[in-house]
Amino acid sequence: MLNRRSFVAALPLALAAPRLARAAGPLTLWGPPAAPSIVLAQAIANGALKEVDASAAFRSWRTPDEMRAGLSSGAMQAVIVPSNVAANLYNRGLAIQLLNIMTRGLLYIVSSDKYARITDFAGKTIAVPFRNDMPDLLLRRLVAKAGMKAGQDVRFEYSGTPPEAMQMLLANRVDAALLSEPGATAAILRGKISMSGLVRAVDFQKEWARIIGGSGFIPQAGLVVARPFADRLGPAGLAGFQKALESAVDYVVEHPYRASVVSATELGLLSPVVAEAIPYSNLAALPASSVRPDLERFFAMLAEDDPRIIGGKLPDDAFYAL
Repeated sequence: MLNRRSFVAALPLALAAPRLARAAGPLTLWGPPAAPSIVLAQAIANGALKEVDASAAFRSWRTPDEMRAGLSSGAMQAVIVPSNVAANLYNRGLAIQLLNIMTRGLLYIVSSDKYARITDFAGKTIAVPFRNDMPDLLLRRLVAKAGMKAGQDVRFEYSGTPPEAMQMLLANRVDAALLSEPGATAAILRGKISMSGLVRAVDFQKEWARIIGGSGFIPQAGLVVARPFADRLGPAGLAGFQKALESAVDYVVEHPYRASVVSATELGLLSPVVAEAIPYSNLAALPASSVRPDLERFFAMLAEDDPRIIGGKLPDDAFYAL
């Protein structure tokens, strides 16, 4: 995928990895430092996954490269990833399946309240984390559909991580930052301390619907399972795993302050920040096959400029675990 093509191609794909066994050690569920990971942490904390693995634990990956390496080596067996990364790795031959989609979209452009539309940022600079990955790809698509050119009408300042993008904004090095939750909430609260007056200037999901059309549903990220793990659970086990995650979503949405406690440390934030971000995170646990038409439209749009973003084609039936 883009500048990571050689990186991915060089990694072993572990197509013949041995089956997992309970004796091999506790299952670790991996997620990004973003709101969908709150659901994984809660599912473990409330015991919903005891039938899958009573000793399951949650850890967060920090960069897309770390996540890709973990999946490709087999070190990560159940991981929340950007949906296009799931399609890309699957089409390259990695033995994985997409279990579900875990957010309907959780991106915001954080800036001062004098901005309200993406076109308001003409001539401005936006900090963007993870160059050539999901946030960047989405913003480029939105800018293009709005009739602007990235790098000319609006400038991007790239950062290696979301916290770095937030620091650029707080230091007034950029006019705005594209952040996922809970990073957007963290930036706004930090801005209150420094009297910066930061707000969610652009709800990315609403702007996507306004410019591109549709409901604003962005199937941005979901849980990928390695085939050895999926084979060990079997169809009934995967269905139970999915039900546990659906229940965890309901609990997180209904009890944000309780849910924030079990995930805040791993996300590197204070629990009140995590709790305040939950209502803006559009959390879900939608079985992948139930949103396949949405995913395929989304993949096709992302691949318009470069089909390699999704591995050259739409994933086939076997990509969908449920």
